[in-house]
Amino acid sequence: MKVTMVIPSYWGRKKSEGWKETDAVYDHPTPLDEQGTLGRALESISILEKTDFNLVILGVSTARDIQQEVESKISSIVKESMTGVKTHLFSYSHLAKIHRHLTAFNLKKYIPLLQLNGYSNIRNLCIFLPHLLGSEVAVLIDDDEIFEDPRFMEKALEFIGREHQKEKVLAVAGYYINPDNDFLLNKEIPPWMTSWNKFDCMNRAFKEIIGKGPRLKETPFVFGGNMVVHRDLFTVVPFDPMVTRGEDIDFLINARMFGFTFYLDNQLSIKHDAPPKTHPEWRKLREDISRFVFEKNKLESQEPTPGMTRLKAEDLDPYPGEFLKEDLQDRIFRSNLMLAIDYLSQGDNKGALECLNNISAAEASSNPGTNPFKNLLHLQKTWKDLMEYFSSEKVRLELSSQLDFGCE
Repeated sequence: MKVTMVIPSYWGRKKSEGWKETDAVYDHPTPLDEQGTLGRALESISILEKTDFNLVILGVSTARDIQQEVESKISSIVKESMTGVKTHLFSYSHLAKIHRHLTAFNLKKYIPLLQLNGYSNIRNLCIFLPHLLGSEVAVLIDDDEIFEDPRFMEKALEFIGREHQKEKVLAVAGYYINPDNDFLLNKEIPPWMTSWNKFDCMNRAFKEIIGKGPRLKETPFVFGGNMVVHRDLFTVVPFDPMVTRGEDIDFLINARMFGFTFYLDNQLSIKHDAPPKTHPEWRKLREDISRFVFEKNKLESQEPTPGMTRLKAEDLDPYPGEFLKEDLQDRIFRSNLMLAIDYLSQGDNKGALECLNNISAAEASSNPGTNPFKNLLHLQKTWKDLMEYFSSEKVRLELSSQLDFGCE
């Protein structure tokens, strides 16, 4: 079984330059003048007992004008690391070659599906590149993680592609171990979150799915940085670029709509030690609002379609299902109002205003101008055609040689 592990790595401007309005927004991109967590992640690969897989590092920049610097920086880190596995770097120069190939063969319609910006697009490259390398399985990891289990890869591949309860397993989710060595989110819940009990909701889901047997069970949530996907799934279902956050759970929802089951393996863990997010609370809340409103719209816009499974919010309980129901707008209103009061008590008028903007933005996005479900159907068809084109061994070998990317 040929396997490719993909690790995206996000980089921003030098710390002294800061973030600019035109820059892409990611949770914690590493400043160019710092080392970040990528080297640490690569070093931890040496603990793995099974190393017969390809490793692809995706170089992602927050800004167009530093793309070349980002690619060079990541290249130097990769060259310095001793992973013990065949490692490739894929960044903007490589993507440009793929775009030129598609243009040369009158296939420009596929170019929007292969982009190095936005979480969903990055994840699509995380499943496209294993396909380009002829892999049967893609293992998705993030660069702010650390391998601590020597048998991680054996566990990751133990069920994938095999039958479980008379169904072929095509998607397996692992889970995160936090710096406090617990899989639960041990965070203090501020009063404004009374109506936005996200951490409590997630912990209830984690206790039920991760904390109890059996080892393999169907899951309503998934972690994008610990995911194993078979090509029978990743050549059929893409990540949806319309969702800007929570692309991992959105992918699970897409997969289930197309009749695929996601399982969680409660022995497949990885240490997650991310730098702290610097965004203010109102922005973090806005990101959550955006993703939940989008998913609710997607569920509600479903139409009877041959070969599709109609999914309800209750099918995703307790998380994210509890945030996809009729009381979502009420939750948004009450939580933002309470957070705005907090900001006002601290003399932060801007923060309070942004909370009110959250409410109005949520109301506006609850009636989108496009149909998320129909968009998904169109996206899926185009993605499937793209992956079918790259199923040709001749095409893969030709393009891989141009990329100096290695393809058997």
